[in-house]
Amino acid sequence: MLLAGVASARTPLVLMTDFGLKDGAVSAMRGVAYGVDPQLNVSDLTHEVPEYDIWVGAYRLYQTANYWPQGTVFVSVVDPGVGTERKSVVMKTKDGRYFVNPNNGLLTLIAERDGVAELRQIDEKTNRLSGSGESYTFHGRDVYAYTGARLASGMIRFEEVGPALPLDSVVRIPYQKAERSSASLKGMIPVLDVQYGNVWTNIPKAMVEQLGVKQHDKLRIRVYKQGKLVHEATAPYENTFGDVPEGQPLFYINSLLNLSIAINMGNYASTYKLESGPDWSVEISKP
Repeated sequence: MLLAGVASARTPLVLMTDFGLKDGAVSAMRGVAYGVDPQLNVSDLTHEVPEYDIWVGAYRLYQTANYWPQGTVFVSVVDPGVGTERKSVVMKTKDGRYFVNPNNGLLTLIAERDGVAELRQIDEKTNRLSGSGESYTFHGRDVYAYTGARLASGMIRFEEVGPALPLDSVVRIPYQKAERSSASLKGMIPVLDVQYGNVWTNIPKAMVEQLGVKQHDKLRIRVYKQGKLVHEATAPYENTFGDVPEGQPLFYINSLLNLSIAINMGNYASTYKLESGPDWSVEISKP
């Protein structure tokens, strides 16, 4: 029986893990969710986060969450510290979405962009799959999928997740934020477009325009790994890939309205052996 004033069973429950799909782990999580309520709307964000890569998990949430309705419950499991003292939490953002996960940095970008309305630690005495008490390494199934499903189905209120935590106790991963000087822009490579090898930055379109850059202008990129210069190139700033010949590089604005660099019909990241994450920073300037 659903409680009055809580989410309906149509509230989406969205799963993200680094488990891959080679075994039954994701299916077990979905089974737990449907065991809570067979009418749940369970979807997948991705299960191909690189193993143990909390930063990429944080970025995939950032990339995706705002396209889901308010009230959506996200269950995210990239959890190299499973079974240790790291806390299991549910965060409610100021725009009314819920994030169920270990408090290990996965909430870094969502908390920064969307704001933390409330944060609660999961009380495993009441919000844990029955009979799983002796399982220490599959909290994705036993705690997160179960709690997320109960929240999405309306079986529990957010206040019943567990005790409130200070808003500033969200664990955050430090990184190079986008910034502008009179002659250049600084930022980082948060993630790669893994299918095509395009190199995304966290430098927003508005900041590029503040530098006075227009279509067809040339830009220079310098890429650093842990502060050491590893790549430098110049390319035109264009609207889309077909604005340059096949095999040629270009700067463009990606789907999140951030500056990126690519090779038309090629793979920029593999060509120049570039990766992503907090160790990888960039500087953009006019040549």
